[in-house]
Amino acid sequence: MSVAPHLHLVTLGVDDLDRATAFYEALGWRRAAASQESVTFIQLSGVVLGLYGRVALAEDVGVPSGGNGFRGITLAHNADSEAEVDRIIAEAVAAGARLVKSPQKVFWGGYSGYFADPDGHLWEVAHNPFFAKDAAGRLTLE
Repeated sequence: MSVAPHLHLVTLGVDDLDRATAFYEALGWRRAAASQESVTFIQLSGVVLGLYGRVALAEDVGVPSGGNGFRGITLAHNADSEAEVDRIIAEAVAAGARLVKSPQKVFWGGYSGYFADPDGHLWEVAHNPFFAKDAAGRLTLE
């Protein structure tokens, strides 16, 4: 038996659900009808982003909610151009993100920058000329 290669949901633990929801809505992302008072769902291209209280999420998993620093994970959005990277980073900062790393040429031949959302989750926005996207905007590495 094997697990089908699908990622359906990424849930971010947040300190303030209303603030986190407002941040992502300011980026133009829309709350899904399945959202509830305690959780926001945002339909992305084939994946759902969930926003859920950090303490409640830790309780659900059964781990302590404390701790800070690098979490060992980044989320990424692949843009179609360097100009789009710059625009998206600027929009995120205007919506309340903290600029972590200004967009710049990177060693692997692309262009990339990082921001942290209001809860400190790190997002990379990159233009990777070596990665193709299909007509629906999904990354295809086959």
